[in-house]
Amino acid sequence: MSIISIKQLSKTYASGFKALKNINLEIRAGEIFALLGPNGAGKTTLISIICGIVSPSSGEVLAGGHNIISEYRAARSKIGLVPQELTTDAFESVWSTVNFSRGLFGKPKDHAHVEKVLRQLSLWDKKDTRLRALSGGMKRRVLIAKALSHEPEILFLDEPSAGVDVELRRDMWNMVRELRESGVTIILTTHYIEEAEEIADRIGVINGGEIIIVEEKTELMQKLGKKELRLQLKTAMTKVPDDLFDYNLNLEADGTELVYSFDAKQEHTGIAELLRKLYKKDIDFKDLNSSKSSLEEIFVELVKEQ
Repeated sequence: MSIISIKQLSKTYASGFKALKNINLEIRAGEIFALLGPNGAGKTTLISIICGIVSPSSGEVLAGGHNIISEYRAARSKIGLVPQELTTDAFESVWSTVNFSRGLFGKPKDHAHVEKVLRQLSLWDKKDTRLRALSGGMKRRVLIAKALSHEPEILFLDEPSAGVDVELRRDMWNMVRELRESGVTIILTTHYIEEAEEIADRIGVINGGEIIIVEEKTELMQKLGKKELRLQLKTAMTKVPDDLFDYNLNLEADGTELVYSFDAKQEHTGIAELLRKLYKKDIDFKDLNSSKSSLEEIFVELVKEQ
C-alpha cells in the first residue's frame, strides 16, 4: 500500500528552470526509502512540494491518502520534516521546543508521548537544557524530536547526517530502523551513499529533475553491481600482455595487482578461462580475492550513463 503517491509532478520556476519533470513515484507504508542524486538534481524541491512548502506547477501528490493542496492540513498532519539546516530557537529548552511543535499541529498536550520521543533520541537528560548549549549532533536530534512530536506517519529526513560524526550517524541509523519498526515511513535524501546502502529498503535515483530508477536496494545492487577479481602477482608486470586485451584487465599497485572486472549476472564470468591463460603464460599470483561494486559506484555509473 502506498502512503505517498506522486503522479505527473512537475515544477518550473519563474526563471524558466525546470526543477522536476513528470515525476511518478509510489512510496510504500512502513519502508525506508532513500532518494539519491547529485546537488541540484531536484531532491529538496520534491520533498518541499510533498511537505507543502513549494507549490507544484502540475501533477498530483497524495500523502496518507490526502491531496497536499486541496486537503493541505490533513496531509501535512501526516508528515514530519527534519530539514537540513539547524534552525533552532537558541533560548528555548528542549522540552519547551518539542511541546510547542506538537501544539502547532493542533495536537493536545501529551507529556508521555514527548517524554517517549526524547528518551528514544537520548535527549531525556537534556530536556531542560537550552538549545544554544547543545552540540550540533544534539541539535539535530532535537529537530527529529520536533518532527516526531505530532505523531506523524511519514518522516522526511533531508540530509540527516550532514555535519554529524560517524558515531552519531550510526546512532541515527539505529533510531531510523526503530522508527520504521514502530510503523513510521521514512524518506531520506542523502549524499552519504553508505547511509542508503546501510539502512534503505528501496532506493530512487533522481538526476536533472527526473527519476532515473527506483529499485529494491538488494535488486539494484544485483542488477547493476559488477564484481572485481584482484590477483596479487608474485612478480610485478609493466603491461598487460596483448593477447589478454579482450579481458579488459588493469594493472594497479605498481604492477603487482592484476584487476579483472566482470558482470556478476552473467552465467560465464570468464574467470576460469582467464586463470588458465595466466597459468600457461607462467604469470603466478600469491593471492586472489573478489569484491562487489558498492552502491556509490553503481550510483556514479547511473548518473554518468544518463
